[in-house]
Amino acid sequence: MNRKRKLPRSFYLHDDVVSISRALLGKVLCTNIDGQRTSVIITETEAYAGAADRASHAYGDRRTRRTEPMYGPGGTAYVYLCYGIHHLFNVVTNVAGVPHAVLVRAGEVHSGLATMLERRQKASHDRTLLAGPGSLARALGITTALTGSSLLNGPIRIEDHGLEVDDDRVTVGPRVGIDYAGEDVSRPYRFRLRTKAGL
Repeated sequence: MNRKRKLPRSFYLHDDVVSISRALLGKVLCTNIDGQRTSVIITETEAYAGAADRASHAYGDRRTRRTEPMYGPGGTAYVYLCYGIHHLFNVVTNVAGVPHAVLVRAGEVHSGLATMLERRQKASHDRTLLAGPGSLARALGITTALTGSSLLNGPIRIEDHGLEVDDDRVTVGPRVGIDYAGEDVSRPYRFRLRTKAGL
């Protein structure tokens, strides 16, 4: 039987951000924005381990107006602007005060394709629709206006639809675009789900 449930707070409060990043593969990221419902199956994530991670916005315990949502309780949305153009959606994890987060990098359409195409100004569905965190956030209607919102009762939520993700379908490797992060560049914090027809 297909089960469908919103992820509980306890899912996000785990202290291992890397394991949460892996566990998010196959979960369904949903939005309800301006009366439009859209959802995607999460297929790529990256973990960021807070104050000790040179690739994290909170490295060295930097606490700014932008990063403040990262210090909230697990189950908070952290959305930031990249290059002044792309809105990138992150899932805050761990307890309040520990700035762990998972960047959702890519997904597969689950529902609301017509709305996603309109938001992305595309005539048809192709591989680029949800490829990359900026494209994914735009398709789902996620902007920095939603940073700090709750994933439990806000316009963004994540659901478990009972999809099993076997290890042989997951690629693990280093994160991308973090050449500034020194020895942390090579950490195996990026997870990708190799999808198949009918997922």
